Amino acid sequence: MTVHSGGILLFRRLAGRLQVLLVHPGGPYWEKKDAGAWSIPKGLFEENEGPLEAARREFAEETGFDAEGEFIALGELTQPSKKIVHAWALECDLDTTRIKSNTFALEWPPDSGHVEDYPEIDKGQWFDIDEARKKITGGQAGFIDRLIDRLKTNSNN
Repeated sequence: MTVHSGGILLFRRLAGRLQVLLVHPGGPYWEKKDAGAWSIPKGLFEENEGPLEAARREFAEETGFDAEGEFIALGELTQPSKKIVHAWALECDLDTTRIKSNTFALEWPPDSGHVEDYPEIDKGQWFDIDEARKKITGGQAGFIDRLIDRLKTNSNN
């Protein structure tokens, strides 16, 4: 069975530069990882849930903010894990210091019997495009390119 998730790539224009919001996964495994570890806020579809509905729900769960506005479809990308991520872009500015993520329980270290709650994401940050390409996980980098293409197409109309 193929696993699907939905996500939202926020973008803003700041002093004439395009920036995107990426989030860093929480928990001890990701604590010291940076380049190639960041992601768009995303998560798995629930039963009887459409892709955009899942993306909006996951965005709210992972950031504490509602995603509302005019969404730009970025299509889907198959990840190295074979998971298919469906994504939309949304122009919106938010204060990353106010991000509040949901949590998950994890036994760490493995087989230790010690279980703690960790935030699903531990931080979010705005990145200029060149830096975002270095930070985002390889399987999602194509969404940044698609965003740039969609914005060029929309400005030419």
